[in-house]
Order: sequence, then C-alpha cells, then structure tokens
Amino acid sequence: MGANAQAKTGADYFTGTWSVLIKGTPGGDAKMTFVLEKKDATMTGVVKDSTGAETAKISSAELKENQLTVYFTTQGYDVNLVMDKKDEDHVTGSLMGMFDAEGDRIKNAK
Repeated sequence: MGANAQAKTGADYFTGTWSVLIKGTPGGDAKMTFVLEKKDATMTGVVKDSTGAETAKISSAELKENQLTVYFTTQGYDVNLVMDKKDEDHVTGSLMGMFDAEGDRIKNAK
C-alpha cells in the first residue's frame, strides 16, 4: 500500500512571497519581491523593492498549471514576468522574454 503526495500547482503553488533576481537588465541585476495571493480564479499582488517598499501592483496575471505570468508597471514601463515552476520552492523565467529570472519562495514571510 502506498500514498502519493500531490505537488502544488496553479494558484496554490504561486501563492506566497517570492524573491526574484532578474539578470542583465540595463541597470544591472535587479532583485524584486513579489507578494502573490489567490483571488477568485486568478492571482493578484504587489511588487516590492529590496527595502520592502511597494513599487507596483500586479495589474493582471495569466495562470497555467506550472506557469504564472504577472503584468505590472515599473519605472514607467508596462512589463511582464513569466515564472515557471522549477521545484517546490524555486521558479525560473524571464522578464519581457529578454532577461533571465530566478526566484526563491520566502517562507513564513508576512
């Protein structure tokens, strides 16, 4: 007899706080924190800078089983970040399809 643990997918997986490093932007590597929550059938949330100050609200999100694309405005530009599930606490992806991104789940963050 065996039991199979179900890995989280979709909104259940992406809900929480993520520290995301975006590599190689014109201003150098950028670190952002995404605080994401499940709202109805989609995701919502905010973007914070390295000091914890809110810099943007998520304007919209597209959720697939193991991928989340969030849209927000930063430094006057409308941008998107694609986050692909790598494992239970890590994501990879890209900003605008141009800059590689990697993220880690921040546990027990408030």
